[in-house]
This record gives sequence, C-alpha cells and structure tokens, in this order.
Amino acid sequence: MADSKFRVGAVFPQNEIECDAFVIRDFAQAVEELGFSHMVAADHVLGAGTKTRPDWNGPYNYQDPFHEPLTLFGYLAGLTKRLGLMTGVVILPQRQTALFGKQAANVDVFCGGRLRIGLGVGWNEVEYEALGVPFRNRGARLDDQIRFLRKLWTTETFSDETPFHKITDAGINPLPLQRPIPIWIGGQSEPAIRRAAALGDGWLPSGPVEDAAKFADNFFAEIERQGRDRTKIGFENMIIMGAVFGRKQRGPQEAAAEAEIWKKAGATGVSFHTKWMGAKRADQHLKVVRDLAAALGL
Repeated sequence: MADSKFRVGAVFPQNEIECDAFVIRDFAQAVEELGFSHMVAADHVLGAGTKTRPDWNGPYNYQDPFHEPLTLFGYLAGLTKRLGLMTGVVILPQRQTALFGKQAANVDVFCGGRLRIGLGVGWNEVEYEALGVPFRNRGARLDDQIRFLRKLWTTETFSDETPFHKITDAGINPLPLQRPIPIWIGGQSEPAIRRAAALGDGWLPSGPVEDAAKFADNFFAEIERQGRDRTKIGFENMIIMGAVFGRKQRGPQEAAAEAEIWKKAGATGVSFHTKWMGAKRADQHLKVVRDLAAALGL
C-alpha cells in the first residue's frame, strides 16, 4: 500500500476523544509520525436537543462535541510539519463566504499550504435555522460560494454580484499560499457527484467497498459529461470501520484490504474512520490507527 501518489488519511474522532488541547495535539502528531498523509475533521456548529424532538434520528445531537474545523486546524498548523489538514466536510451554505474564505486563507498560511477544503450542503436543518440561513436553497448557494471562494483566494480585489453575493472592488489579505486552496465535494447523492465533477478539485464520498467500482465508474462518467480532465480531479473514499449505517465492524487488516480495492477502482486515496468501534479515548483510537499503519505498510 505504501504509495506516495495514493493518499492515506485518518479521520479525527472528535466526539469520541477527550476535549483536551494536549490530547488533541498528541493525537495529530502521532498520526503524522505514523506516516499518514492527512487528517480529516468534520463540522457541526450546533447539536440538536432531543427533549423536544423525541423522534430525532440524526447521527449526532447536542451531546456530541465538535471542534470548529478551521479553529482546530489553526491550532494544529504550528504543531505539525507534514500532515495535510482537510475539512470533511464544512457545511458552507450556512456560513458567510467572505469570512470563511478569510479564515481558510489564514490557516493555509499558518500550515504552509497543507490545507484542503472539503465542502457539503449538510443535512441538519436545525443548524441552518440557528445560523439564519435558508435550508431549501443550500445547493445553489454552495455552487455560488465555490466560485466566489476561488476568486477570493486568487485575486487581490474584484467586483461581482449574484443572487447570493455582492463584492465591490474588495478582497482578502493575506491571500493563501495555495491559489486557490483545493476544494473537494463531500457526499454521494447525484447532486454531490455532479457538483464534484463540475466544480471540485476532488470528490469525498463514504461508500461501502462493495460499491467501489460503481462509485468510480459513475464519477468518471460524470467528469466526462462535464468535459473535464479526469486525471486532474481526485477521488478519496472515507472508509468507516465501525458497525454503523448497516455495516459490520472491520479490523485494520480488513480495512487495509478495502483500501486496495478502492485504489484498484481508481480512487486517489482513502481516509479511515475509527469512530463507532467502541473507543472513547484518544489512546484507544490511536491503538487502531497504529495497527492500521502497520497493516498498510506506512
């Protein structure tokens, strides 16, 4: 599996480890030292209360802690040297585009150009309501945001106006080191696949290994329909190792074998989710991560 062109990352299990700055530092540094190429951090601004929602069936609620990913990466930027930092994914339509662009540019400067931005539309209407943003038009808003982010990250000042944005001869400073910062699209719905093929630098699904070939074929076909160069667009599956979403729990050897299947299907990398495996502390997650590194030959 050791292949510099095939990226192998670990997902930060932020709602299953201690909410402690030093524990988080040690976890990220261990992931880097073990040879993983990047670490992925998810995003939820708010958790829904369940007392007034007895039928709540979302995978997370108010009891699940989530560190804001750009704040987390700003902290880890100076504590790591080679580890790529990837949001997986930020729910951008519920955020102000220019402010997010400024924050991401700062993180990219602080980490020396190691940032990748994974974006998605999200599923939690509770968050949209609290942040004062309509839920129903989030897809169209995200498409517009992607275009504006690339302008913000590559142009000193510009003027543009759409139904969602208006910027008049203004820009952010400092600009990021990467111009632009790579944008990856999360999700595996048909709109997400189209968006990744049309606008993304890569696609970040989370599919079962049985569907690896189908996922790859559908994505590559959509890239062709969009008239883009397949070799310039990445595709990294997030391998969920725990018993969740109808999947059985797999150990490091099984997960490493799945990575090989995704690689053969055409993926340019994978990230391993160690959540939902019964671990509740960072050291328990790191045990799995270390075993993964050994199984992968990192």
